[in-house]
Amino acid sequence: MKLVKFRQYAKSFLSGTDGNVTIEFVMVMPFLFWAFMASYVFFDGFRQSTLNVKAAYTISDLISRETQPINDDYVDSMVELMEAMTRSRSQVRMRISVIRWDEEDNRYYVDWSATRGLGTERTDETISHIRDQLPSMPDDERVILVETANKFIPLYNIGMDDKNLKNIVFTRPRFAPQVVWSDS
Repeated sequence: MKLVKFRQYAKSFLSGTDGNVTIEFVMVMPFLFWAFMASYVFFDGFRQSTLNVKAAYTISDLISRETQPINDDYVDSMVELMEAMTRSRSQVRMRISVIRWDEEDNRYYVDWSATRGLGTERTDETISHIRDQLPSMPDDERVILVETANKFIPLYNIGMDDKNLKNIVFTRPRFAPQVVWSDS
């Protein structure tokens, strides 16, 4: 008798559909939660990358409008400006250089370079490492080269590593034939 009742209960339990939605929800919810967090992290990464590019263009444009010599204090203020514009959780690094093209030598030369955390200053030798990223220029033309970098650190652990965000922006001087460096 007890065996018959047990079989009836077991058959009723196995054929019942009560609670299926709950089981499906429990199975799918971790994936949905991960997808929501991943969407936020990817959006935040693209937002950070866009802010970095905009900040680099802003800094390049500000320097291009200078008619007075640039010095260390000016470069420090540009780093502070980038930090304020990007609101990054990682260190902001920057290198500013003024380069010129010499048609006869078929190469770029560095007039001056200043760096804040982004390796060494550019020299006539090291500028050739990024030659393919530089613009075509007329003879003796100068451009301001702004290189920026920082690290995107995902807010949530979704299996994504930290990403290095690097930008190279160049702008011609606007109101003077060149932007000069002052050691004082």
